[in-house]
Order: sequence, then structure tokens, then C-alpha cells
Amino acid sequence: MFRPALRSAFSSLETPFYFYNMSLLHKTLDLYTSCLKKYGYHAHYALKANANDRILEAMKLAGLGADCVSGNEVVLALKSGFSPNKIVFAGVGKSDKEIQTALEGSIFCFNCESIPEIERINELAGGMGKVANISLRINPDIDAHTHKYISTGRAQDKFGISPWMFGEVWELLSRCLHVSLIGLHFHIGSQITDIQVFKTLCVRAHTLQKWFTDKGAHLQVVNLGGGLGVDYQDPLTHSIADFDSYFALIHQNLKPLSGQQVHFEPGRSLVAQSGFLISRVLYVKKGKGIKFAILDAGMNDLIRPALYGARHHIINLSSAGRMMRYDVVGPICESSDRFAKSVLLPEVKRGDFIAICSAGAYGQVMGLQYNLRDLAKTYYSDQLP
Repeated sequence: MFRPALRSAFSSLETPFYFYNMSLLHKTLDLYTSCLKKYGYHAHYALKANANDRILEAMKLAGLGADCVSGNEVVLALKSGFSPNKIVFAGVGKSDKEIQTALEGSIFCFNCESIPEIERINELAGGMGKVANISLRINPDIDAHTHKYISTGRAQDKFGISPWMFGEVWELLSRCLHVSLIGLHFHIGSQITDIQVFKTLCVRAHTLQKWFTDKGAHLQVVNLGGGLGVDYQDPLTHSIADFDSYFALIHQNLKPLSGQQVHFEPGRSLVAQSGFLISRVLYVKKGKGIKFAILDAGMNDLIRPALYGARHHIINLSSAGRMMRYDVVGPICESSDRFAKSVLLPEVKRGDFIAICSAGAYGQVMGLQYNLRDLAKTYYSDQLP
């Protein structure tokens, strides 16, 4: 489909590099924001998925807020023009410096994950003469049926406050004069493809909210986090996540309190499919019963396959010849530097352009300079369909 256009556009560019189809990103955002408007929901884009300047500009222009998990992400969100009253700050290990940065920026809310964190935010806010809005990130003990490294809502995960802690939290809040509880926050994992998991979350959120409202809490916000998965196997056919089904399920099963705002924190589902890692083949090497297609991109450019065993769809942009099997690997001095094993591709030769799909989320933003390699550059197109 877009193979000839890309091959022509890339011919003079040094590889590897990241390429973003901005037309697809805007289509994705249009559909997502139309769903938000339909149900009166709100969303904060998760900067950890991709923090490129043009990506952030698109998110801001679409009317989304910013979901941050570090002080530097808070700084970047403010610098990029996101309104402070649309910035939320999560994370289990916020340092004093990071908390102070967020307080100075007058952000909308801290998503708090432990009793000691609430105490420290209260102390620092008091020292600055401020009152900090907080939501309690709750660990609802829900298995999201995703990779163990990105499942965040089970009892054994490090994230959130468990229900057995609620009594102690409530007693603490009665003594804290410099924090204001405005809501509850949930995020149970990433790359969730079974949307029925979100139905379970909605039911559980209703029960957990009731504990606090029975105590007299006024919860202005319920934040269901993010986690909706994308299709890594057939990304060209399913280039936009099924937002319609996702939000319809939420609407049918969530019981927000009267006047309560419903918030989300999308990341991967907005940006993954618009990004590609583009590489050239350096060598084709014969192994025992297999051929290696050795790329100039490595695990330092896209670490997901090495870190999670993730599988990305791979395209040979330069050939439509007979299909052959290859291990697609990089140049890093690690055996884990492999993008795919025994994958079928049109016959590969030196100099062919290879596109690794669905790399717009947790790709470039996780780039490393291991082996002292250069970081991949960035290019964008507003013309592709």
C-alpha cells in the first residue's frame, strides 16, 4: 500500500530512524475525542508512551491533558503548553524535588500510591503554603491478562493502595491540612486486549468508591487510567483501536457519582500504530537452518522485543519477491538483540529498507545509547493515508 511512497521518501535518509504518520495520528485522535465528547469524559495523554514535540502538540490541540510519571514529564507538559489544570502526576516513587516541581506548577492532581507519599506531599505543600489536590490510586486486585511486566492492578504489584489500607488512609487524611482528596484513580495494566477486564474494573470501582462516600468523602473524579491494547500482529488492517466498543462498555458498566467527572489516561492506543522504526539491512548471514537479516537498528532503538518478548509486524519495503524465513536481528552485542524469529519476509538483501510497525509507543521514548550508539532521528509525514 504505502511501500513505494515510503521507499522513495527514505532513499536519502540515514538509518535507523523513527517515522511517524501524522495523518493516522490525527484520525486516531479525532475518533478518540469524539468518543470522549459523546459520553462527556475527559482524558490525559500518558507522556511515557511518546514524548516527541509534534506528538505532544497534537495531543494538546486535541484538547487532552497530560498524564505524567516523573518531575521532568511535568516540566515538559508545562513547557509544551498543557494547561496546569489538566496535568496529573502518578508514580510510586515521587521524590521531594519532583513533588515540589509539581506543586510550583499548580497541577490539577497527584495520583497518590502510598500512605508515606500522602504524608510527604502534605508536608511539602504545607511548607509552600499550598493545598494539593490528590486522588488515591487504588489497587483493585484485578488480573488484566497482559504481560506480567505491564500488569499493575494485582495485589502482588507495587502500584496503588490496597483496600485493607483504607482505614489508615482515611484517618491520615483527617489530619492532613494541605492535601484535598478529590477522587480515586485506577490503572490495572497496559496492552489489555480483553475489554471485559474493563467491565470488571467498573464494577469494582463502584464498590471501592462506596467505601469512601459512606465516610463522607466528596469524590469529584473517578480516573480509570488507560491500558487499551492495539493490534501488533495486523497493524495495517487494524490501525486504530476499537474505541467505540471500549467506551460503550465503560458507559454501560460504570456508575459515576452524581456530578462526578470520568477521566482516562490513554497512551499506547493513541500513538502506537502511527510510528515505525525504519532500518536498512546490513548483511544477510547464513546460520544453521536459518538466515539472519542483520539490521542497522538494534535493541537500543526498540527494546520491547528484548524486554517483553514483544512481537512487531515487520515489512520489507524494498522487495515483493518470494517469501523466505529470517531471524531479524540487530548489531548489539547481546543475543537478546532480536526483533523477530523465523519470520516470513520477501527475500531480503543488503540495503533493503525494513519497517518495524507499531513502534509509536514505548519505542523511541525508551531509546538507549548502549554500545555508545547514536539515538535514532525522527521524521514525520502529513501526507500518507
